[in-house]
Amino acid sequence: MANNIILITGGARSGKSSFAEQCAAAGPQPVAYIATAQIHDEEMEERVKLHQQRRPVHWLTWEAPYNAHEALIEAAKEGETILFDCLTLYTANLMLSPAAPADKKDRFHYVCDQIETLLTTAVATGKRVIFVTNEVGMGIVPANPMAREYRDLAGIVNQQVAAIAGEVYLSVCGITVDIKRLASNGGEKN
Repeated sequence: MANNIILITGGARSGKSSFAEQCAAAGPQPVAYIATAQIHDEEMEERVKLHQQRRPVHWLTWEAPYNAHEALIEAAKEGETILFDCLTLYTANLMLSPAAPADKKDRFHYVCDQIETLLTTAVATGKRVIFVTNEVGMGIVPANPMAREYRDLAGIVNQQVAAIAGEVYLSVCGITVDIKRLASNGGEKN
């Protein structure tokens, strides 16, 4: 377990990014923000603007739709807390990148290997790294194969990160719960 790694998960509009931003602001300063979104339409442009407006202007920002481990290395040189938003967009970017194999099984291994590289880098920085992700597998089963592949990969990626994270939080309806602590003590309150 890596005590410098924090995972925050939840559904869309669950409050996870706001909670992650609060955690980053309360942690060691300065904060480095790694953004993984790519803007392909007006809706995504609006989402990105919303996130940008919420962030303090003094936070340092890196855009990393690919090779996020390299951005993480650079961010760790300047930031004491690194906020990575988000793993599910990064997973989608990796799945659809020109470097991704065409074969589904090979693509699965490619994405998992890229995430492993990211995690190894995050742990090695020794900095507090907060990963934001989405729980995409809690709804209906998608109708098309690519969407099902993405849903499954996102679940595996979340498990990869949660397995090493010192803290794991779940946001639902704007309420955030420390699920790693609950899991480690059988659900009993401390």
